Formats: sequence, C-alpha cells, structure tokens
Amino acid sequence: MAPLPPPDERPLRALGARRASPPAPTSTELVGRLREIAQGSDALVAVLDADAVAGERHLLSAWAHLGRSRSRGAARLRDRSAEFLLYVAGDDQLPRALARVGVGPATQRFVVVVERPLEPAELLPRFGFVADPEAYPRPVTEPLLERLGIDAADRATVPASAWEGLVLEKVALVDLQPASTRAPTAKS
Repeated sequence: MAPLPPPDERPLRALGARRASPPAPTSTELVGRLREIAQGSDALVAVLDADAVAGERHLLSAWAHLGRSRSRGAARLRDRSAEFLLYVAGDDQLPRALARVGVGPATQRFVVVVERPLEPAELLPRFGFVADPEAYPRPVTEPLLERLGIDAADRATVPASAWEGLVLEKVALVDLQPASTRAPTAKS
C-alpha cells in the first residue's frame, strides 16, 4: 500500500472521541449538531461509530472516491457529508450505510472526521465529546469487517495483515455500483 501523506498535508482530519457526559448527547442531538456545523461551513463533517472505521486509509480512500465521483458529476446525494458515509460504509444505500457506520444510542466511541480548514479537536465540545485516543485509530478486526459486510469467506482470501485492503476494495466498489434511481411509476 502507498504510504500516507504527512499529517499536515492530509485533507481530512480524524480524532477518536467519547461522550463527555454519557448518555448525552443523544443520537438525535448529534444529528442536529452536525446540521448546525454544516450550515456554517462548506467543509465535510462526519461523526462515525469508531467500531466501523478501519483507519486513516479507509477515511482518505472514501474521501478521494467521493471527490472523484462528484468531479465526474456522479453525485449520489445532495449532502457531501452524507455521501461520504456511503463510501466509508462501502454501500450505495444511505439507510444501510447509516446502519453500518453511523452512530446510534449504543455507540460508545466515535470518530470525528472533518475536512480542512476545520479541526476535529475544536469541534469536540460542540458535540459534547472529549478526545479518546483508544477509540481511533484501532486495528482492523473481524467484528469491524463483519459490520462492513466483509464476511468470513472474503477474510479467508487474505492474511489478517491485509484486511485493511479488503476495506479499501469495498470503498472502491461503491463507484462500480449504479447510482440508485427512483422506482418507475405506473403509467395511467
């Protein structure tokens, strides 16, 4: 795999976090805070379940595929941050992507992902989070791969040291799936 660019040259920043005062904020409150932040900036902002993130290459690959798709005029969703979740999840349907990588009431650890010029550490208080270096980055595990839809048969094709590559392949496959279209309607 290609080496990552130096941290100060990366277009995305990611930071592990946890709730400062569990169980607050709720998932609904987090979505509201995401919307508030999005209104004040054109930069991508996402909050992911840390148990669904396979590392920096995973996030950077999703971001790069999102950029290529949009530059070709092949956007799948109006909101870039929501579309980013499709690529992180390796799925072309937002409800399934949210189930795989989104946050819910049971989420304990988070990854806050922001595009420059934003910095994730500056946003933590707005989300009601504190930094948690144990949340991110973490090794790629079987439960993480299962969550992303990479089953035992797929895992058996490569050694555990190459599991990150399976995640990157899943991200890339989103571009090969046709963008969903509305179901045809019956003619009157």
